[in-house]
Amino acid sequence: MPYSLDERLLFPHPSLADDDGLLAIGGDLTPERLLLAYQHGIFPWYSDDTPILWYAPHERFVLVPEEIRLTKSMRQFMRHTKFHIRHNTAFAEVIANCASSKRKDQDGTWITAEMQAAYIHLHQLGYAHSVETYNEQGVLVGGLYGVQVDKVLWGESMFSKASNASKLALIYLCQHVDLELIDCQIHSEHLASLGAKFISGDTYYKLLQKQKL
Repeated sequence: MPYSLDERLLFPHPSLADDDGLLAIGGDLTPERLLLAYQHGIFPWYSDDTPILWYAPHERFVLVPEEIRLTKSMRQFMRHTKFHIRHNTAFAEVIANCASSKRKDQDGTWITAEMQAAYIHLHQLGYAHSVETYNEQGVLVGGLYGVQVDKVLWGESMFSKASNASKLALIYLCQHVDLELIDCQIHSEHLASLGAKFISGDTYYKLLQKQKL
């Protein structure tokens, strides 16, 4: 059974998560609890019809920024595209688009109104960040957001309304933000094609300790 959180600001050790990575249930989304969770490799993932669920997968799906894989066609696209990238200019709009994006094999969204409000608050405190892709007309067509502590960023979600729009945002994040590790949280073939990979929990937590989070 997952650990039931109360008003105390603490989490069980991530090694106690079940086979699916579920570690704890309950608690709240205050900045203090969220930051404590991320510093220990724990993240919330739930829906409107469940209590808050906290996960710490035993294998971690991560991307090392300097190892991002760019195909020849992507490099060519980047040379000729008229899209432009911005950083932290439309956080609330990015998270709203991520929440409303339809995804394969997913009914509804896990980015609840409660989560949106909590992460917008984290953004205002300087811990949650967005990268935005705009087209020639200045319309937001893609982006991503995540939580950063020191040189680790936990990628929460991304969206795309135009081909390669979210991919450009991720490439910008890897090439222009001083990061050593991006925790992608959930496996996807799209991210794997860009160089994301699974690492063991032991390796992952050693990387976190190296950051002195």
